[in-house]
Amino acid sequence: MFRFLMKGMLRDRHRSLLPSIVVTLGVFMTVGMFAYMKGVMGDMLNNTARLESGHVKITSLAYRSEVDILPNDLAMEDGPAILAMLRQDYPQLSWSERIKFGGLLDAFDENRETRAQLGVGGIGIDLYGPHADDRERWDLKSGLRAGTLPQKPGDILMAEKLAGNMGVSVGEEVTLISSTVNGSMSLQNFHVAGFIEFGIPPMDRSMILADLNDVKRMLDMGDWSSEILGFFPLPYYDDVLAEALTDTFNAVQSDPIFMANDTLNFAANLDHDDRIDRFAPYMVSMLDDSNMRDYFGYATKAGSIVSFVMIFAMGIVLWNTGLMGAIRRYAEMGLRLAVGESKGHVYRSLLVESIGVGLVGTVIGTLLGLGLGYYLQEVGINMGDMMKDSTMMMPTIIRARITPEAFYIGFFPGVFATLLGAGLSGLRIFKRDTASLFKELET
Repeated sequence: MFRFLMKGMLRDRHRSLLPSIVVTLGVFMTVGMFAYMKGVMGDMLNNTARLESGHVKITSLAYRSEVDILPNDLAMEDGPAILAMLRQDYPQLSWSERIKFGGLLDAFDENRETRAQLGVGGIGIDLYGPHADDRERWDLKSGLRAGTLPQKPGDILMAEKLAGNMGVSVGEEVTLISSTVNGSMSLQNFHVAGFIEFGIPPMDRSMILADLNDVKRMLDMGDWSSEILGFFPLPYYDDVLAEALTDTFNAVQSDPIFMANDTLNFAANLDHDDRIDRFAPYMVSMLDDSNMRDYFGYATKAGSIVSFVMIFAMGIVLWNTGLMGAIRRYAEMGLRLAVGESKGHVYRSLLVESIGVGLVGTVIGTLLGLGLGYYLQEVGINMGDMMKDSTMMMPTIIRARITPEAFYIGFFPGVFATLLGAGLSGLRIFKRDTASLFKELET
């Protein structure tokens, strides 16, 4: 029966072509939007982890209590020993040390007189050591726009827009004016090895990258460690794993008196209990470090709501398509009933046809939606010109993310909505009587 009905629909394009096109477009929009929403959220988390927080971050308790002002004077003591312990006890993660700092960047002329001066933020990462994973994690080669990557101590990378605003060329020397962890002024000359584009508007306007050891010497930090970041070998952040590791680490490594108190009142616990070791290591997950937990929960719910609304809206459209398609065929159904075909058989054939149309449109629409999602996932669309004045830590390349749900999410509006529309409209078949049938056939 199914084969017979499908042949009839293929021969009569009025019954198959337009409904299939509508289903295809509806499913295509549903799958494409779903993949886009997943990609935006995944890219936001990945960029936050890569550039800011890692999947987990370890600081001292004191540093954590004042993290907004980057208190490098409250860094953990004996950072190399902590790193060695982490790599031995938690080898499933990749560990990297970072230092964030700020200061005034001075560009001077041949007479050593200031010609441009701007406030900058900087990050010190390991560029030369045996564990220089950040060099690859930041993808410095693809972001390099001029010059070379740092090759020797004293080399830095400047954001390309920052260099343009200051009129600095590759190979020049610049002076960074900052303060050491002891509160004294620090002036350090750096050689501009190259210009880089981070792809994040706020960073492209005011960021420099330097080697970790150069920054420690400049800030007079010795073997202190401000932040140690851990990364799981996963393509996307997993909050369940991060929270489990955080609880395990803090129970073993952090100050037991602090952990026994209400850690939500962070600063108060440190200030009012002298027994707490303020420089004990303390781990937080990415969502807690970047204050994104509430936002992430909201965004996840918002994404689900958007996906539901999209599916619901497409369902209404496809339901209406099935409804109108069946209504236009009432004369045909009347003729079939008049020649003796049972009402149940006519109704079932209508449902089978709607399933056929829904399946064809859903498969084609899903393939098109996955194709668009794959293109956005691998290539993306550069929105840098539209986001050049943005102050949010958002990537300028829009990407999608194909998840297992994308392969079947289109079946809900594509098949079930079409089937529902045909089923509801076909109920009128059971209300037809012989007199009305002959009257319709006469007209």
